[in-house]
Amino acid sequence: MKKLVTLSFFVLFLVASNLSARPTSKLTAQQKSWLAKGYRFEKAGWIYLHIQGSPEERGFQHGYLLAPEIRESLLELRKRWDYFSAMDWAYFVDAAGKMFTPRVDPEDLAEMQGIVEGMDAAGDTVTLNEIVGLNGYMELMDYWWPKVADSLRISTPKPKQESCSSFIATGSMTADGKIVLGHNTMGGYDEPFCNVIIDIKPDSGYRILMQTFPGFISSGTDFFITSAGLVGSETTIGAFSGFDPTGVPEFCRMRHATQYASSIREWCKMMEKGNNGGYANAWLLGDIKTNQIARLELGLKYVGFQIKSGGYFVGSNLVKNLKILRFETTEQETNIKYSSVARDVRWHQLMKKYAGKINIALAEKFEADHYDTYLNKIDPDQRTLDGHSELDARLDGGPGRPYAPWGTLDGKVVDANLAKHMSFYARWGNADGMPFYAKKFLAEHPQYRWMTGLMKDRPTEPWVKFTVGEKPPMTKKTVSAK
Repeated sequence: MKKLVTLSFFVLFLVASNLSARPTSKLTAQQKSWLAKGYRFEKAGWIYLHIQGSPEERGFQHGYLLAPEIRESLLELRKRWDYFSAMDWAYFVDAAGKMFTPRVDPEDLAEMQGIVEGMDAAGDTVTLNEIVGLNGYMELMDYWWPKVADSLRISTPKPKQESCSSFIATGSMTADGKIVLGHNTMGGYDEPFCNVIIDIKPDSGYRILMQTFPGFISSGTDFFITSAGLVGSETTIGAFSGFDPTGVPEFCRMRHATQYASSIREWCKMMEKGNNGGYANAWLLGDIKTNQIARLELGLKYVGFQIKSGGYFVGSNLVKNLKILRFETTEQETNIKYSSVARDVRWHQLMKKYAGKINIALAEKFEADHYDTYLNKIDPDQRTLDGHSELDARLDGGPGRPYAPWGTLDGKVVDANLAKHMSFYARWGNADGMPFYAKKFLAEHPQYRWMTGLMKDRPTEPWVKFTVGEKPPMTKKTVSAK
């Protein structure tokens, strides 16, 4: 009886926490029943969001519970768009509506419409096309807009497509012979935060635990686990140029594949269908049921695919498939001054050194690695697996600019044993724990003052474990309610 009473109070606490600081008087009985299924809490810099049910239910829970963060992300995106394009926000939203919205499958569209309705119920008015544009902002800003700008002869900063460091290993490479996967996200410090861990329990398809952005239906950072036994990550293909505005957006394909694929090959087939070339990635995938790992390099015209039961794959934005490399990128694959090449060299050094020993602890160490293979010394900069362009005064022939506010935003690791229970470890902020303080950075580098208000502090946070169905820790107030 005591357990039942405690659980009852805990459920009431969760519902009250979800509805607190939100306008509940106008919610319908149906909307309240939907919200009773979802919840959010914060842990070590992350926001954990649980949503479940039909597409509309899931979207409503998402939009209502993360309304402040979604609104903030849209405002940040709007400011970035204004700076990089000098075009009206309506131009961006109109492009998303014409190019993406008609090509989003009905289930995903219903979930995004639910986000709109959930935000509206929380007091924030947005349009469906704005949510679509938010989900596709990397494709729009990094792949579509540069081509439009060139055609209009508009001077615009070139997007940085080289980001993220990842590996996957299995068989003789790992301590227990099973899969180990590690990934860190690299991005601009002025971009919306990707500090959401979302647990999606859909009415149809497989359950998903993944990292994402507020308002996203896919991952965006692309680190995920599914109840089908699949794990995955990606690194963007560097110096890529292809884009087909008539294709299906990447965020739609990624979400569909992750929710419905039961095997690696099925996942890849779903990703290839309707490929538009936007947000072109090299995917590192694993299936804990078969202990197989794979690499899918998805260009626009060409596809690279490898699958094996032993060994490893690494990702540093350096594409391996020669067709993609030669025909769809301008990458200089032997220039170790470039981040993608230097990090690729470092990955192979680490794989050789730790062959047969790789486990979760080493995966965390790899993602926080600061060895520069061009300088041959430990020096956190744009060329290290744990990237720190904000500390790098040199260019050394590589892309970018001095002290660029860009680098590693997090770290995530998982092995087969964790994935079996749909769990993984994650660290918000820099993967090595180095803090970043926006005010200090802008004072030292005033050339980036336009980013004032966009950059946020990322203090040191610990590695923490996340699991599907995880509940927030009970507070003293909750305990006393017994």
